[in-house]
Parts: sequence; C-alpha cells; structure tokens
Amino acid sequence: MVQLSPKENYLRLTTGEMPDYVPIYTMMGPGLYGETATAMCGPMSLFGATHMSPQGGYDMWGVHYVANEETGFASIPEPNNFKLKDIRKWRDVVKAPQMPSVDWEAMAAKDIENAKIDRTRTALMAPCELMPFQQVMAFMGFNEGLCAMYEETDEVKEMLHYMADFVVQVIEKTMEYYKPDLFYILDDSATKYAPFISVEMYRDILKPVYVKLAKPANDRGIPIQFHNCGKCEAFIDDMIDFGVKIIDPAQGTNDLLGIKEKYKGKLALAGCWEWVVPSTWPEVDEEKIRQSARDIIDRYAPGGGYAFGGGALGKFGDKTIEQVNHWVQDEAFHYSKIVYGKQAQPA
Repeated sequence: MVQLSPKENYLRLTTGEMPDYVPIYTMMGPGLYGETATAMCGPMSLFGATHMSPQGGYDMWGVHYVANEETGFASIPEPNNFKLKDIRKWRDVVKAPQMPSVDWEAMAAKDIENAKIDRTRTALMAPCELMPFQQVMAFMGFNEGLCAMYEETDEVKEMLHYMADFVVQVIEKTMEYYKPDLFYILDDSATKYAPFISVEMYRDILKPVYVKLAKPANDRGIPIQFHNCGKCEAFIDDMIDFGVKIIDPAQGTNDLLGIKEKYKGKLALAGCWEWVVPSTWPEVDEEKIRQSARDIIDRYAPGGGYAFGGGALGKFGDKTIEQVNHWVQDEAFHYSKIVYGKQAQPA
C-alpha cells in the first residue's frame, strides 16, 4: 500500500473522506520532516503591506501595526492610534488601493517558485486579503468598533462591502492565476469564552461579506478553511453555508467532540492542541508534552475529520519554547502515522 501524499491526505478532510493517516496542519509554518500538507501563497505583497513583519508596518488600508519579541513578533494594530474615529466618516478615511497593472501569470509563477511549493505533495492555500471583523477593530479599536457595529450598523455594512468589492477583484485574479487547492479566510470574532457579537449581528453584518469573499472560491469548487480563535462554535452553521470545510485552530473552549459528531462529513477540525504553561516553567517535562500530543490525537482523530495542529507561542528566540514545539510536533508527526492502524510506505 502506498501512502497518500500530505496534500491528498489533507484534502480528504474537505470531502468527508477518511484520511489514511492523521493530517498535520502547520498553518503558515514549514512542514515536518519534508512533509508539508498546506502552504500559504498568494499576492500578499502586491500592495506593499508590511504589517506582518517583525518591524511592523502598514496594511493595505493604512492601519499601522506593531510587534515585539515577547509576542513572537505577532503584530497588532498600534494601540491608541486608531485611523477611524467616527464610523460615519469612513468614506473620508477608508480608500481602496489602486489595482496595480501587473503580469498576474508571471507574478503567480514567481511567488509559487519562491515559496518552493511542490504542488504534487502540498496543497496551495490562497489567503483572503480582508478580515471583516478584525478590520473594523483595527480601524477603530474594540470599544468604538463594537459600538459602531451596534449603533451605526448600516455604515459598518457599507464600509465592509466597499472593501470587499475591491478585495474580490484580487481574489478572482488569485483563483485564476495561482489556482489554489484551498482558500483561507481568517477573522477572529470571538474571545476565549464567548463571541464578541451575537449570532444575529454576525448574520446581519458579517456573513454577507464572507459570502461575497467566498464566492470566487465557491464558484470554482475550491474548499474553504476558516481561522477563528476562541469560542466561535455559534457561527459554524453559517460558516458551512458559505463553503467552509475546515476550521482552525479549533480551541478547546468549544465543544469540539460535539462539533465533530454534529457536522461529521461536512466539517473538519484542524488544531485542538493548546499550550498550557506548567507551574514549573521554565522547567518542562518532555514526556508530559509528548503525551499531550498523543492525548489530543486519541481524542479527536477517531473517525476522521481531524488534522493535528499545535505549537507553543512565546518570546522570539526562547529556547524552551523551541524545545516544547519540537517535542509536540515530533510526537504528533510520528504518532499520526500509526493511529489509523495503517503501516504504509511513503508515496
């Protein structure tokens, strides 16, 4: 028996088929031991956005982001320097970039080559360049942004659809020239314990925007993966409506086993492992960390519909964090191959 490639095995999650072995999802990180199930690639630098760099920078809408070592250079909108003070004046502030005149075919070929993606073994995942909920918060901050969504709903809707109408043009080009295997939407609209907004507000304001952003992928039959941290299970029915097949990071504050059962064959989970800092920190127990990976796989892998994903976050260059990540990912990689009882030869 020949083992499915990481790409083929991962894409089985999008069709409800049983994988040969537990897929490993590494988000934007490199694969493990030469096996990379998905890799992000798209026109991410087309508009000069620099906000994801360690130095921080600006997104395509002019929001300034900052980062630091303590957060592993994860960037956030600069605190107390919000671009939009009054949602009713968004038209004076929010300006869509000019679509550059570029050779899309050549740009896509170069981006894929630079990303070193082997399309026979790795699924190309194209990103969506708009996070509707997070963009409102990036413009205004959470206090003003949430108040705007409640008090000036129509203005928020008009702004988000203005932005989405521009981004859809980019997505259409991405679909045509990058020919992705997956489309990736990110939008964190929940806290650890509850969503930031009601289901009614989600359906009224955000869902129509997601539908618009997802349409180019849905028109081509390209499955969608959605990243939403926190307790976001209340939105799953609506996610499925606009084509979502996989959700990540699937944090444990959600009823993950209940989700697996309810949406079996329709929706898969990617992630589920969470880093709990031990009371002995910075002393860590290798066997406990490795066992945590096995425990999560044992809990969520049975019956399919699951990809392991996990890693500890911390200060950039922290050697203990690096060691923890090596242990958990190494254990998950090797354990994932035997859980379904198939001893296959690599393809």
